[in-house]
Amino acid sequence: MQILVIEDEKRVADLIKRGLEDQDYTVELSHDGTTGKALALQRDYDIIIMDVVLPGINGIDLCKEVRLVKPDIPIIMLTALGTTDDKVEGLDAGADDYLVKPFDFRELQARIRALTKRQAKGLPQTPSILRVADLELDAGTFVVTRGGKEINLTPKEFRLLLYMMQNKGRVLSRAEIAEKVWETIFDTGTNFIDVYINYLRKKIDKDYPVKLIHTRAGIGFIFKEGS
Repeated sequence: MQILVIEDEKRVADLIKRGLEDQDYTVELSHDGTTGKALALQRDYDIIIMDVVLPGINGIDLCKEVRLVKPDIPIIMLTALGTTDDKVEGLDAGADDYLVKPFDFRELQARIRALTKRQAKGLPQTPSILRVADLELDAGTFVVTRGGKEINLTPKEFRLLLYMMQNKGRVLSRAEIAEKVWETIFDTGTNFIDVYINYLRKKIDKDYPVKLIHTRAGIGFIFKEGS
């Protein structure tokens, strides 16, 4: 497996490189965003690990640029910034996962395994068009409409809505959503799942009399018509 690590702290980069190579991964290093971008776009990697704070191009902008050209490559962001807003910003930029420094190297290994496993099996099979009430999601064209009006969603919002519609009528815990939508372990110290649920509510429920996303206090969320 070919891994690109973009990290400006050379000591951290070298530690990651040595640890991954001990697990039989092939690792290439870049210490700035500009060089990292060139490598990411010109060469084929199985996964990219990048810091957020980078010289040249910061990790958020770099992630967005890589996503435009290579929408399916798994990306893990590393950062010393651990607030919910920071995590949401990284995920919105297109990152698949997010690790806060300092981290246990075993956790990085677990995240890599989870992401590559997802790549191998692909997205779960689903009918091309899903409907609940007057909400329609086309999994083939990534178009979402409600009452005939198109709704603009980010990739993460779309994936969350897709999973909820696939499991309509069933209560989904935050841990399940984190595992199935983000392929990560739910961190009880952050509320990023609730943040994304609120994003969806504003876009698909706020202006409509029939609400589709409902909270089950202490348990999770359920997607269905009515209360």
